[in-house]
Amino acid sequence: MDIPAGVCYDWHVGFFHILNKMRSGETMIRILDVASMRESDAATIAAGTPGRELMERAGEGIFRAAEWQAPVAIVCGKGNNAGDGYVLAVKLAEAGIDCELLLQDGSFSPDGEYWFQKSREKGVPARLWADTEDLRDFRTVADCIFGTGFRGKAEGEAARMIGLINDSGAFVVSADINSGLNGDNGLASGPAVQSDLTASIGFFQPGHFLNQAMDLMERKVNCDIGIVPCGGNCHLIEKEDAAALFPKRKHFANKGTYGYLGLIGGSLRYSGAIRMAAAANAAMRAGAGVVKAAVPRSLAEPLMPLMLESTLFPLSEANQTIRFVPSEWEELIRGLRVIAVGMGLGNSEDTREGVAFLLRRYEGTLILDADGLNALAELLREEPEILRKSHARILLTPHPGEFSRLTGKPIPQVQAEGIQLAESFAGTHGITVLLKGPTTILSDGKETLLCDRGCPGMATAGSGDVLSGILAAVCAGNESLIRAAAAGTWINGRAGELAQERTGDVSMTAGDTIAALPQILRELRNGAGKTVK
Repeated sequence: MDIPAGVCYDWHVGFFHILNKMRSGETMIRILDVASMRESDAATIAAGTPGRELMERAGEGIFRAAEWQAPVAIVCGKGNNAGDGYVLAVKLAEAGIDCELLLQDGSFSPDGEYWFQKSREKGVPARLWADTEDLRDFRTVADCIFGTGFRGKAEGEAARMIGLINDSGAFVVSADINSGLNGDNGLASGPAVQSDLTASIGFFQPGHFLNQAMDLMERKVNCDIGIVPCGGNCHLIEKEDAAALFPKRKHFANKGTYGYLGLIGGSLRYSGAIRMAAAANAAMRAGAGVVKAAVPRSLAEPLMPLMLESTLFPLSEANQTIRFVPSEWEELIRGLRVIAVGMGLGNSEDTREGVAFLLRRYEGTLILDADGLNALAELLREEPEILRKSHARILLTPHPGEFSRLTGKPIPQVQAEGIQLAESFAGTHGITVLLKGPTTILSDGKETLLCDRGCPGMATAGSGDVLSGILAAVCAGNESLIRAAAAGTWINGRAGELAQERTGDVSMTAGDTIAALPQILRELRNGAGKTVK
């Protein structure tokens, strides 16, 4: 399969990864953590593909991933990542593109030394980092300092060279992953390369998506070099994966076909939260049949003119927040396929009692957000098995601070070990976790999905409430909770991106995301499959 250099079929993921999907038969992009990637590399070599050949394929992939403008500086460290740079130098020289190798020192890995000597035979000049004071004379810079196995903090000469790369003004291509960035969590404890293009090798790692990765990588592409994956059950959800959950609707259907769902929230102080989830049509526009919004009685009348497509279910209240009355909640939950609870609900004993009631009595799909999660954190301290004992399908939607309260882990650890903690918490409690961030992590303890859609403009009040409304609607019509939650997250993030394109990141509000939902759903439906029988 001939792949022209620099071709990408989507804004955020490159073309080469299609080969990985074709080989495995998967519909989503597989993501391997660093340990699994190392194991896969070793297994491929043990199966008969020499490491020297894999290094050549990696360098070839990097070469074909970009349009190289001479002169090119290839900044190399010591390991196999540097070896990929030596192969790149050979390919550039064969293409008649002037390049120069900048070396950390004179030490090489065995395979790397072979390709370094090949580059010398091609006449590629080389000098040491110590002899390099500036990179501004280069039009393209290849970052081959560290690979995905990097841990810790870039210091000394490595930190200085990263600074020179970032100050070069050149088009920067990072080989494998941006130097200074952790391949498992996308965090940099020191300086890290800011790339225009990152060409990962074999498979993407979590660090290509999580935490700081979005701010350090303008674009990324994966280069398939024939490595067969060992282990790893993490995938990136894409448009076609979300579209698969929205088949063509039947004529022989009614509003009940697509789900009766309830949204419980709102208080005098946070009246906008429930409105964002329901009155602003977030849930209805994501495909729900009937939305029942349960709010404090005093809010029902002022909200009534704003909630044209939702039905109102006024609840008793105390101090302008919902008061838990078991008989009212029994009536509320009857016939509901999905309930989302917590949006602007307030932190109170009544909230805690209401969440406990739902966990013990409700048997549909239960989504806990915001104050619902805060209540759950208190309940878990008193009754650690409350989630495991529930008959509901449970989806938790915490941000790192809320997940910190649920797990008892500090926020920095949640950010550094988000995938592992989400998998562990979901598996222990028998639920699904949706951990929010620049890239969202979803896990049910057996399967882990990442969703990298979204934008800086979504860091605004109400964005989480919009997501809750979307999730409730999408989860109402699908059997797989994790797949439905991932599709809802993708829709929310993509709608946010469209909203930012229209308004800019500073002026954007959560309502702009809602306004973009119809277009995003229409785009999904254009690629949707056959009617489900």
